[in-house]
Amino acid sequence: MPRRATGQRSRRPLATLVGLAAAALLACAAVARLRAPERASAVAGRRLVARNLRLARLGARSGRRYALHRARRTFASAERRTELDTEFQLRTAEDVTRELGNMKGAMMKIGQMASYLDTGLPEPVRQTLASLQADAPPMTPELAAAQVEAAFGRDPDDLFLEWDPVPIAAASIGQVHRAITAEGQAVAVKIQYPGVAEAVSADLGNADWLFGGMAAMFPGVDPGPIVTEIKDRLNEELDYRLEAANQRRIGAHFEDHPFIHVPAVVDRYCTERILTTELATGSRFEEVVGWSKAERDLAAETLFRFSFGAIYQLHIFNGDPHPGNYLFRPGGRVTFLDFGLVKRFEPAQTKMFEDLILEMVFNRDGAAFRSLVERVGILAPDAPFGDELVERYFRFYYRYVMEDRPTVIDADYAAKGVDHLFGTSGEYGDLMRHLNVPPDFVVVQRITLGLMGLFARLEAEANWQAISRELWPFAGGPPSTPMGDEIARWERRRNRDGGPVSAEDGPAAVVADRS
Repeated sequence: MPRRATGQRSRRPLATLVGLAAAALLACAAVARLRAPERASAVAGRRLVARNLRLARLGARSGRRYALHRARRTFASAERRTELDTEFQLRTAEDVTRELGNMKGAMMKIGQMASYLDTGLPEPVRQTLASLQADAPPMTPELAAAQVEAAFGRDPDDLFLEWDPVPIAAASIGQVHRAITAEGQAVAVKIQYPGVAEAVSADLGNADWLFGGMAAMFPGVDPGPIVTEIKDRLNEELDYRLEAANQRRIGAHFEDHPFIHVPAVVDRYCTERILTTELATGSRFEEVVGWSKAERDLAAETLFRFSFGAIYQLHIFNGDPHPGNYLFRPGGRVTFLDFGLVKRFEPAQTKMFEDLILEMVFNRDGAAFRSLVERVGILAPDAPFGDELVERYFRFYYRYVMEDRPTVIDADYAAKGVDHLFGTSGEYGDLMRHLNVPPDFVVVQRITLGLMGLFARLEAEANWQAISRELWPFAGGPPSTPMGDEIARWERRRNRDGGPVSAEDGPAAVVADRS
């Protein structure tokens, strides 16, 4: 099957506009908050003012550029308008990438998400934003070394047998350096940026205002629990000790897995702000996009099995699906790198997900499904809509598992997913105003939309329902692919040898496997 040019559609580049709108809204809130810096310490206050001024300038530049762009379009031919649109989008994306990349923290995540949520972005724009995924502007070598020395009391050249001052990745919260330990082990050392905790706190300080504005568009949304959930998850992401606990637990479960690899944590070189793991190698996502169809499908199958299997096997959802968190090798082997944003569920919560699947996919019972979404707080109980309309709206999110046959997750489906979630017009406009997003669904929606965007880039094809039947505890499906057969053999060996290694880590540990 020939590959489609996913970046050449004329559809409005929604995610870029969403990202720019968010930046502009946050900039406006920042300007208001400049009047009260006394709430912070003098140093933190100066950092906050400087950060907010950068946001304000970004919003102002974007506004001026857009006004000029509209004026130029008025007198341009249709062909020239297309050229002007592309130029405007690219220049704005470059500006946003530069500013958010330097700012790090929660704001940088806006640009990261824009690059992989919306597959309708023009290719030059997407590539510009994609640089935020793993290649943001790094700390200087001297500053990175100072962070290591502050944590361990020794310069990295003394602490490690070898230390590479040039980072191999730089993202929203920290950057990663290669090193060799005194014991001779090759490791990846993730160093948190100094001041990033204050930066994230500043960004999150705007969250109440931002989501309060969103409630005007979606009256059914209760912003309070959403804001609390986002704050909790991002604040957890700042604590590398918690990330290490997540990584040890998940790594123990998937030890010796034939397709899923989680780098081991090297505890001796870990602190609250520094995380050291075994060094992993592999190809980045952008390389995988150019692999053969068979290899792309295998990579997507592993991502799918890991992401949607862990919620039932470990009661967790790894909530940050951006492409920089994966390294790929041929044959569907994937290394998973980042476990800072992990959502933990109680068994009763995962049972609720199972019940929703059961009624939508298996029983096809619209009335029963509606009763469930009302019970969990997604739909207001008194919403004036028939069961058929409610079922048709939510069926979209289950479409790729509704039929027992191979299905391609393409750019059109991924783009419609973003519009389906955020659109307020069309057939479901009135219904959208009666919907809410309970806290448990915030991370679930992010990982689902994010993965759909990645699968669309891969044009991933599989019988997703058959694979899901292997993962859904209530379905108990047999292996449906060669990968499934090999995983089943691994599970039999593991059970024969006594099961997965326990890695309980006190209150930070995820819920144990259920039998």
